[in-house]
Amino acid sequence: MRTRTYYDAADAMVTNDQFVWHTASGRLVFHVQHLRNVGRVQAPARVRPFAPALAGCTLFAAVAGWTLLADPALYVVAFLALATPAVAATWRQPRHWELHAQHRGEAVVLFSSADERVFNQVSRALRRAMEDARGTPFRIPQAAV
Repeated sequence: MRTRTYYDAADAMVTNDQFVWHTASGRLVFHVQHLRNVGRVQAPARVRPFAPALAGCTLFAAVAGWTLLADPALYVVAFLALATPAVAATWRQPRHWELHAQHRGEAVVLFSSADERVFNQVSRALRRAMEDARGTPFRIPQAAV
């Protein structure tokens, strides 16, 4: 049987028999016929692990500037005015979307993406692959109405 590809990009590949997620640490391969209970989840924004340390360093720099500078009030206020938006922008990871499923009885995360468009493309490709893998015994031709 010929392999049919539904989606193929740098982040994932969906064929009629495999779902492959290309992560930073390697490839995760799932067989489509063994997937059950596939669901889409929108994960909330999370605090980045380095964000509290960055905020602490910013506060330490402000305190050090207060004690070392000749006219510290102006410099510290300017520093905090510039540093606060930078810390706030890096504080949280953006929301991301995930595909969850049961693969051979084990709960797994099939795919995760912060790009909603890519996530929707991958999830639609997986849905088509699963529908084709089911193999209905007969197909009713669709007529234009």
